[in-house]
Amino acid sequence: MRIRWLGRVPYREAWALQHSLCQRSQDDYLLLLEHNHVYTLGSHADIDHILVDPASVGADTVKTDRGGDVTYHGPGQLVGYPIVTVGAGPHRGPEHVHRVEQVVIDALVALGIRPSAVGRLAGFPGVWVGLDEHDSDAEPGAEHGVHGPRKICAIGVRTTHGRTMHGFALNARPDLSMFDHIVPCGITDKPVTSLLAEGIDVPMSEVVDAVIDASLAMWGPLQDIQRVTDGVGVDGIVGGNGRDARSADIRVPVALSRPSTGERSLNRRLRRSGVDPDAGLAVNERKPEWLRVQAHMGNDYLGLRQQLRDLDLVTVCEEAGCPNIYECWSDGTATFMINGSRCTRACGFCQVDTRHPLPLDPDEPERVGEAVARMGLAHAVITCVARDDLDDGGAGGFAEAIEAVRRRSPRTTVEVLISDCKGSESSLRTIFDVRPDVMNHNIETVARLQRAVRPSAGYARSLAVLARAKDAGLTTKSGMILGMGEHEDEVLATLADLRAVGVDIVTIGQYLRPSTHHLPVARWWRPEEFAFLRDAGMAMGFNHVQASPLTRSSYHAREAAESSSPGATGAREEMAAFASTRVKVL
Repeated sequence: MRIRWLGRVPYREAWALQHSLCQRSQDDYLLLLEHNHVYTLGSHADIDHILVDPASVGADTVKTDRGGDVTYHGPGQLVGYPIVTVGAGPHRGPEHVHRVEQVVIDALVALGIRPSAVGRLAGFPGVWVGLDEHDSDAEPGAEHGVHGPRKICAIGVRTTHGRTMHGFALNARPDLSMFDHIVPCGITDKPVTSLLAEGIDVPMSEVVDAVIDASLAMWGPLQDIQRVTDGVGVDGIVGGNGRDARSADIRVPVALSRPSTGERSLNRRLRRSGVDPDAGLAVNERKPEWLRVQAHMGNDYLGLRQQLRDLDLVTVCEEAGCPNIYECWSDGTATFMINGSRCTRACGFCQVDTRHPLPLDPDEPERVGEAVARMGLAHAVITCVARDDLDDGGAGGFAEAIEAVRRRSPRTTVEVLISDCKGSESSLRTIFDVRPDVMNHNIETVARLQRAVRPSAGYARSLAVLARAKDAGLTTKSGMILGMGEHEDEVLATLADLRAVGVDIVTIGQYLRPSTHHLPVARWWRPEEFAFLRDAGMAMGFNHVQASPLTRSSYHAREAAESSSPGATGAREEMAAFASTRVKVL
C-alpha cells in the first residue's frame, strides 16, 4: 500500500485523483486528507435531505458516484479513500465496507474510545459510538448529554472492476453545526458526533497516525508514505511521533527547530518541511564539473536572439536562467512565455519576475504562430507564467496560441507546459479541447516539500490536473527538479504517483539556485543518480524519462514527444524532415 497525507484538498480534485488511481494503477493507495466545506450526494441520495442552500453556509454541493445518501465534509474531518483491489463478485463490496469500518473502529480505540462503546449498528453503515449506553441512567459519552448511538464516521464506497473508490469520513473536530443543514445519511433519529465532542481532544496528526496503523494492519504491507507538510489542515509544525521522513513508518518529518518570528517565510517553510535552510550549499560554491556550461554565442545563437527581439516575444530561456540556453539556441531552439513575463506566484526556485502582472497583449498568440511559421518548426512548446489574476488562469491564451500555430504550421506538433489554473475544470477544459499533442504540468518536487517550494500550488492538485488531462485522452508529461532537500525514495514515490495517474513523459533535473533570495541547494545529485532514476522510471512504464543534471522541462522535448506519441500530428518521418530548425515556444 502507498499512503498519502494530502492536507486540504477540494472535493472535485480528490475525486479526479481517485478515479485515475482506480482505473490506471494496480497499486493499492490510501489517500488521507481534509476537504473544504462540501455536501456530497450518493447515487441514491434524496436531494430534499439538503435543508438549506449550501452556498448560504459557505458550502459546495457535489453529486458523486458512491453509495449512500447525503453527507458533509469539511475542515476537522479526516477523510480516507482506500483505493484497493478487492476482486470480482457481488460480496466484495460489503466485505470492503466491513474492512473499512474495522479500520476506523481500531483507530478510535487506539485514540481512547472505550472498546465497548464503539462499533457497528445493525442496518446503519458507518461507525458509531455510545453503543454501551442503554438507558437514561447511564452516563452519556457526548458533551451535549445525548444517550445512545451517535454516528462518528460515515462510510460510502464504490467498487468497479474489482477496484474500490471513496471511503470514510471520520469526525475528529469538525464544526458539527454543518450537519444541522442536512439529514445526514438520511437518518433522522440519530445524532452525529465527533472525537472532540466525545471528550477526545487530539490533533489531526494523531488521528492520521492511528488510521495509518490500523490501515496497515488491514491492508499492509507498506510500500511507501508521502506526506504534505505545512499545509492547511496540518496541526502546526509537526505532529504524531515525528519519525524520520525516510523511514517506512513515516508520520511527519521532524522540524529541525521552531522558526523564529522574524525569519523569512521561505526559511520557515523549509524548517517545517524538515529541511535546514542554513545547511545548504553556499550560493557562490563552485559547481561540479558536470554542471558547468560553456557560453557559445555563435552566429546561430545571435541570429535567433535577434529574430525573437524582432517578434517582441519573451523567452523563458532568459527569464528563468536556463543552463541549456547556448546549446538550444545554437541548435535553433528557443523557449517563449505567453501571457506576459510577470508571474502571480513566488515559487522558491524560480527567478521569473513576480511584480504585478501587466494586461494581456491580444496580439501575442498571433506572434507566436508567426514565429513558428517563420522558423519552420517541427515541435512547438508553449508555456506561460501563472496568472491567478485572470478568471481562466491564462487558459484562453494557450488555446489561442495553439490555434495560431496550427493555422500557419499544420504539421507542427504542439506541446503546452501549463500552470494548474487554480484547479478550475472549465479553464483546464479550454486547454484540453484544443488538443495539444503533449500536455505538460510540472509537479516540481516531492510531497513533503510542496509547501516550501511552491506554496501557492499543491501536490494533489497537480496530480489531479494530470489525471484530468489523461481522462481527456491527451499525452501527458510532468517534471521534477532535485537538490532542494528531497530523498531518493521520495523521488521514486513521486514517480510512482505520476505513473499511477497515467503520465507518459517525465523530466528530472538538478536545481540551480538563482540568487540568495531563493531556496538553497541542499546537494548536487550526481549523473549516475540521474541515470538510476531514468532506469527506474522506465521500469515503471513511462514512455520516456529525460533525467540528467541539466535537464529542464523542455529539454529534448521533440524527441520525448516522438518516443511517446510518434504520430501525434503527422508521421514521425515528416517531423524529422524539417526538424533541423525548431523552436520550443514557451
